[in-house]
Amino acid sequence: MHKILFTLLLGFLSQNLFSQQAIIRNPQIAKMVEEVSADSLKKYIDGLTSFTSRHTLNTDTEQGMPAAQRYVLTKFQEWAKSSGGRMSAEIEDFVTPGDGRRIKEDATVANVVATLKGTNPNDNRVFIVSAHLDSRNRDVMDADGAAPGANDDGSGVALVMELARIMAKKEFSATIFFVAFTGEEQGLKGATYLADKAKEQGWNIEAVLNNDIVGNSESSGTLIKNNTQMRVFSETIPLAEDERAASIRRYTNADNDSKSRQLARYIKEVGERYVDQMEVKLIYRSDRFLRGGDQTPFMRNGYTAVRISEMNENFIHQHENVRVEDGIQYGDLPEFMDFEYLRKVSAVNLASAASLANSPYLPQEVQIDVRGLSNHSILLWKAPQTGKVKGYYVLMRETSSSMWEKKFFTTETNLTLPYSKDNYFFAVQSVAEDGEESLPVFPSPLTR
Repeated sequence: MHKILFTLLLGFLSQNLFSQQAIIRNPQIAKMVEEVSADSLKKYIDGLTSFTSRHTLNTDTEQGMPAAQRYVLTKFQEWAKSSGGRMSAEIEDFVTPGDGRRIKEDATVANVVATLKGTNPNDNRVFIVSAHLDSRNRDVMDADGAAPGANDDGSGVALVMELARIMAKKEFSATIFFVAFTGEEQGLKGATYLADKAKEQGWNIEAVLNNDIVGNSESSGTLIKNNTQMRVFSETIPLAEDERAASIRRYTNADNDSKSRQLARYIKEVGERYVDQMEVKLIYRSDRFLRGGDQTPFMRNGYTAVRISEMNENFIHQHENVRVEDGIQYGDLPEFMDFEYLRKVSAVNLASAASLANSPYLPQEVQIDVRGLSNHSILLWKAPQTGKVKGYYVLMRETSSSMWEKKFFTTETNLTLPYSKDNYFFAVQSVAEDGEESLPVFPSPLTR
């Protein structure tokens, strides 16, 4: 009886807890967010677009992809000097087989990767912030024509570079990879290589934040200008779902609670907590309609990944040759970008990545008791496999809501709530001593 009364009181107190939590900022993360610079992002874009083409198959060592890769590597290496030896960077070559379509014959290509090692030797988690370095014009096989690729995806690469610059100076429990992929336009080649390598070597990748086309605020056709919203795409039914997982998903109606969708919610909550005048819109698709991106190979291999993109795309300045036609300037040029908007999208990424990299490990074996009929919901779990926590949040939302609406804090590894599991969804997340939160874990049913 006392526990039920306590949870009733807790439920009352939680009415405002979520909104209060949303405005509590970690001072260290807030300071990093303030360091994100629109001027720095513009300089990176100017550098990237100074090369004639960053097409994956362009081999010009002075004006093509190899030169652009060296440019990014040089920046990574410069910032690594402030990391106390924790950051290293490399151009990682690999051979992508010819596919008869966008890679006609075997080709040696490369990703540019900066690795910021975590400071906790017991923390083997990896978080990835990525974008694609390659560019294209209308003909995806034209490796020599001018293709500045300012927004697609110079904007994403500039974002990755800015995060590397700022975060290199800080310490994080987990390891962060900053990656500029190659071959996205030719069939997700660089991302597939890294995702397959990670799976083969057993990397513990907990989240991938893939940024693609994030620096424009004005749409084509509809002429909407919007610099206060961005999109996060997340998969519904996981690409790597096996039959057992599918059965549990159907049994618990968890179609809207994949790990990628939990990551998307996390980015929305944390991003809006730290970045003013920016709304993170949750898009319930793994990517835009009938399209894809570098998050896909990671999802295919069972990793948690999302695509981050601008709210409104401008197709006059995307996948178009640079030209003036009927008085209209076509082409993906820097002058059509909104660098203040790109600053805010970058800041959302930084706040999310920093929070994740210092978050506690996930709670283990999260379950909801379904052994009997009741108007209460009983959540049970085990402590994370590594590290200490201050406690846990049990999250709750109505079945029609996209975001978690209430948080209940406890230091125990179970909690009984006076809310029916028929009417609400729940999840559990670990809370570190400094308040950072893990990704939420959706419960599986406890049947016996």
